[in-house]
Amino acid sequence: MKETDIIRLAKERMGIDTLNDMQQAALNTWKTGGGDLVLYSPTGTGKTLAFALCLLQALKPPMQRLQAVVMAPSRELVMQTAQVLRSLAVDYKVTACYGGHAVADEKASLAVTPDIIVATPGRLLDHHKRGHIDLSGTRLLVLDEMDKALELGFEDEMRQILRQMPRLNRRILASATVLDVMPDYVRLHNPFTLNVLEQSDQPAERIRVWQVESSNKDKLDTLRQLLLSLDQGKAIVFANFRESVERIHQALVKWGFSAGIYHGALEQQQRETAVAMLNNGSINVLVSTDLASRGLDIDTVEHIIHYHVPVNEQAYIHRNGRTARVDATGNAYVITAPDEVLPEWLSIDEPFALHPSGKPSRAPMATLYFQAGKKEKLSRGDIMGFIANNGAIAPGGIGRIDVRDHYSLAAVPRAMAQNVLALLVTARIKGKKVRISLLK
Repeated sequence: MKETDIIRLAKERMGIDTLNDMQQAALNTWKTGGGDLVLYSPTGTGKTLAFALCLLQALKPPMQRLQAVVMAPSRELVMQTAQVLRSLAVDYKVTACYGGHAVADEKASLAVTPDIIVATPGRLLDHHKRGHIDLSGTRLLVLDEMDKALELGFEDEMRQILRQMPRLNRRILASATVLDVMPDYVRLHNPFTLNVLEQSDQPAERIRVWQVESSNKDKLDTLRQLLLSLDQGKAIVFANFRESVERIHQALVKWGFSAGIYHGALEQQQRETAVAMLNNGSINVLVSTDLASRGLDIDTVEHIIHYHVPVNEQAYIHRNGRTARVDATGNAYVITAPDEVLPEWLSIDEPFALHPSGKPSRAPMATLYFQAGKKEKLSRGDIMGFIANNGAIAPGGIGRIDVRDHYSLAAVPRAMAQNVLALLVTARIKGKKVRISLLK
């Protein structure tokens, strides 16, 4: 693809007027260097778009043959990357493969060979072994969040996959953490390293860190007071254990907060829905383990709350990376119990004085759930027109619409949600009856 076309599409489809310095440097290096690119850049600086620009610039015209593979360690990161590539790769087929996604749907999508596959290593290797995809013609490879992939133990799977790519000639490795030792199986060729981790305008420098002292070892009431003290905006509450996340979430819902939950024991659809509801304004607090600290496509988050002090500095950096994205500012709050000692790497800017007032504010939107999606031939336009024509609501009042494989979500103003639902449940969309409900 031509660089001018890619940048035009980024502006039209992603609202990005200009590339930031890191993205422009990565693209320039990729175009002129001729070899592999190792990109180290802080969380929240736009690495996904940076390597997507490089990858697309190197693609040949569509040829019904696999040209590029992007591997990422988590399904969330795979989904985010695939969404970016689909926005920019006009006329190219992009297929995402990851655990928790129906194998049958992925097999059907792979029946017509994609130009680009975005996948977790385990699922990609599984499809290869089943004979669903031939990797031998792959020319371009991206390894995203390489440090996390190694931490999660994907090395053996990646070795097996790369052995199936004899024609591989260019690679991009992207990470927010410098690798002490580069894995030998990557077989870098004439690499150029672009390291912007030490540049001045890192997200950490745009985040104010506050200490919130709890009078009790149990921090629940302190969290409640903190949330009631904050300005309007989205917040992510991080805890170290699934059991703690469940307990915190139950308490917040009981107190009247619009809160969602996110951790690894939930079904993939539950996790996707929680993120979608945070993005579309149906919840304003997400309670999560560190699983939500990487790879999620979450719109502006103003507040990061460390209910538990993270287990190490890297976890702390990635949690905070959910705010102050690209060039925004943000706040991080560390709740400390009496006599709790903070690690040396956690630096506090100043104490936060609690000033709770009023009741929890309800999120402004509510989410309609449609039990049909892309595989049932529904599009965002179909759902937008259906709601506007049958729900007594103007198109401008309809919020974000997310269409997944077998379900869809649409945000409508909370005050109108029950009335809109009542009007829609008896209507037909594209001549078919679709089950619709209101998510709590």
